[in-house]
Amino acid sequence: MTHEEKIIEHLKTEKMLSVGELDCLLTTEDTETVEKLKAEARMAAQSVYGKQIYIRGLIEFTNYCKNDCYYCGIRRGNACAERYRLTEEQILTCCAAGYELGFRTFVLQGGEDPYFTDEKICGLVSAIKRAYPDCAVTLSIGEKERASYQAYFDAGADRYLLRHETADTVHYGKLHPEEMSLKNRMRCLRDLKEIGYQTGCGFMVGSPYQTTETLYEDLMFIKELGPAMVGIGPFIPQKDTPFGGETAGTLEMTLRLLSILRLMNPHVLLPATTALGTIHPQGREMGILSGANVVMPNLSPVSVREKYKLYDNKICTGDEAAECRFCMQRRMESIGYEVVTDRGDYRPAVYNKNKNTDREA
Repeated sequence: MTHEEKIIEHLKTEKMLSVGELDCLLTTEDTETVEKLKAEARMAAQSVYGKQIYIRGLIEFTNYCKNDCYYCGIRRGNACAERYRLTEEQILTCCAAGYELGFRTFVLQGGEDPYFTDEKICGLVSAIKRAYPDCAVTLSIGEKERASYQAYFDAGADRYLLRHETADTVHYGKLHPEEMSLKNRMRCLRDLKEIGYQTGCGFMVGSPYQTTETLYEDLMFIKELGPAMVGIGPFIPQKDTPFGGETAGTLEMTLRLLSILRLMNPHVLLPATTALGTIHPQGREMGILSGANVVMPNLSPVSVREKYKLYDNKICTGDEAAECRFCMQRRMESIGYEVVTDRGDYRPAVYNKNKNTDREA
């Protein structure tokens, strides 16, 4: 057994690795090692979720944001961004179309837009849950006070996505303005988990100033937090941001990290992101074959998709919801997977005292 194979075996059995082992897996040029890593991740995902792929209906409902993150195309300081907000009626119309197409999770994603008060968000969540009680609602609207998170949860929100972006304080400061802090981001994630959300975190792969050491901190933070979901995707520059001239993250690094995350956290919900599909025509399929098990087609009105520019050259901006849905189904079937009409909830491990092992809940 080669040194790299021993690392993969150790990762598979112990769900842990060292900085040196991480560096070895991220830099090895041995194709057999890389394929073994991805194959083991696929098997780990299938042991919990089978070959079922969960779809989430993404509704990008506002591109206003009070923050000025250096990497983000909808940052407050981007005067080139064409701003919009969807009405409650438009959002519910997106949900109605999505429901007919088999979506049973709706993801409301937007910038940190003060217009959408807690009262408005709670009203939206309640309206969706009344209309579609068999569906899950995921929110991805940034940092809030604990009382706000509690109010959304009480209104019926099931999940919350808040990418931490980096678990290294110095690195965080290089990606964000002074008024934002990693300490507060971590506070938010812990509040969400304590309240009872299926909580998601995540990071960009290849963001400026990222190192193997900062990536290791990300992996250790994720291991300690124990989230239900982890969203990672390649950093893609947006031309109207301070990082517009930086180098994008790579497909291969993202795929290897997806596999490593799956082996460290076999039960986690792991999306093959739109960003992955943006940097390679088969990026999302490759993500699934590296251990991911979630895809998120866009349900937003076609008229606003081009305006939600977190990064440049985003795919599927002109597709109707039905096109996105059935295109995704065909893509998944082409690699031997099945898109299912299901809420697609997290399946946590349950410790089996008799056998001293974890099993699926």
